[in-house]
Amino acid sequence: MAWSGGMGEPRIRVAATAAMGHRDGEPGDLAVARQVVATALPGDRSHEQARARILAFIDTHTDALHRSCAEGHLTGSALVVDPSDRRVPLLFHAKMRRWLQPGGHADGDGDLARVSLREASEETGIDGLRVVTPAIDLDVHVFHHALGREPDHLHLDVRHVVLAPPGSHAPGNHESEGIAWLTLDELARFDPEPGLVRMARSGLGLLDRLDPGWLVSSASE
Repeated sequence: MAWSGGMGEPRIRVAATAAMGHRDGEPGDLAVARQVVATALPGDRSHEQARARILAFIDTHTDALHRSCAEGHLTGSALVVDPSDRRVPLLFHAKMRRWLQPGGHADGDGDLARVSLREASEETGIDGLRVVTPAIDLDVHVFHHALGREPDHLHLDVRHVVLAPPGSHAPGNHESEGIAWLTLDELARFDPEPGLVRMARSGLGLLDRLDPGWLVSSASE
């Protein structure tokens, strides 16, 4: 675990201690999630509009952490980065038929950094991942199943940088049909959503604020 942050600056944390796997929700988890959203790093107008929208949703939906909330629910995404070449993996998601970052449902877990780390690990198959906090990006978008097997609903997405060991290979899992490692400039070839580009810019910019020693460490050290 490592920390950074001076007076008046966000305290940045890099850790591999967020528990993997599913954890059932507990009383107070929604308050934990709200704090994660409230303390996310500042961003552009669209990012801040998403922050306000997610906070308002949390305040009016006591079940916002659960996919049983039909209008929408909280999710966690990850900008996985190999710091050695600053490339990020996109996955071709089978349900949405689009190239997207790893991510998934909170399913009751208010620790959205843990959700982001868990989803990154499961969907990329990379060992030794570490999550960086605070969250770097916030986004609200409509989830649309390409085959119409699920009704459209909102994903209120909280996004973290997740550091991969240098030279990582991503075998992926059943949720995706392809993985591509890309530089920021190469993202445009994959018809990215504006929020994905915003997240990538924010996350790669955060790398410049991290101690170089953190970037070459691994979760096993």
